[in-house]
Amino acid sequence: MSFWSLTCIMNKLERTDRKTIGSFELSASDSSVSMTILGSGTSVGVPMIGCECPVCTSSNPKNHRMRTGVWVRNGDRGFLIDTSPELRLQIVRARVKKIDGVLYTHAHADHVLGMDDLRTFCFRQPEPVPLYCEEIVEHALRRMFSYAFSDDDSLHSRPRLRFERIGTDPFSVAGLNVQPIRLIHGRLSILGYRIGNVAFCTDVSTIPEESWPLLQNLDVLVLGAIRHDPHPTHFNVSQAVEVARKLNVRQTYLTHIAHNLEHEETNASLPEGIALAYDGLTIPISLPHTEVLS
Repeated sequence: MSFWSLTCIMNKLERTDRKTIGSFELSASDSSVSMTILGSGTSVGVPMIGCECPVCTSSNPKNHRMRTGVWVRNGDRGFLIDTSPELRLQIVRARVKKIDGVLYTHAHADHVLGMDDLRTFCFRQPEPVPLYCEEIVEHALRRMFSYAFSDDDSLHSRPRLRFERIGTDPFSVAGLNVQPIRLIHGRLSILGYRIGNVAFCTDVSTIPEESWPLLQNLDVLVLGAIRHDPHPTHFNVSQAVEVARKLNVRQTYLTHIAHNLEHEETNASLPEGIALAYDGLTIPISLPHTEVLS
């Protein structure tokens, strides 16, 4: 079965065979390798505190956006990309029971502050949870969560973690090959990640020339697009659409979305093959046979 046939089946299943927990929808999937959007919101989330705009007060669950992150599943294994402040809720709703690691894009608060919730996995898993990140991110996490890395044995209630330093060379986790992609977020160098035919590139304002070849021949691109108006550190919608068209991606989902974008209204205005992501969206990942690892 082709990737696109599988996507069509999944879209149909989304409409007809959903399991709902609260406002979070789990899409039925035939694929043993997939990416689930745990959160599609910008740094303050949606609804935003104190706001009574039409999106923040909407009853449409697709307008309810937790902070950005994803779960990549490979059968009974998998890994997170980023640990948002709502990580506990996201993990419970996505029914994740164990993880092989966490990949970090960068160390901004909305992408890391849920790291302490990894403690629960440590109750069940004998080995420390590996954190895959760049050196600058490791330093930030050690500073922000100093208790987790302290040598003080009296600190018992903390996650057991270990760092795996990465750059832009490919590596493997949970039996999957991962290709880091250099991105620019304002003036900050960060990482996106490609797994098979799907790439996750949040919080991006510039794609360096050397990264464009790594985004060729994608079926799905999950790309940050914060709002319609220009932003100094994020693509806006028109810039993200331009990237999707340049890459000729079959399907692009926009994430890290602010409360300025109403789900249905925005989707109606977007070109074919481009849509807003939403919390709980599950995307099948297709892998070349050479990428399937034990």
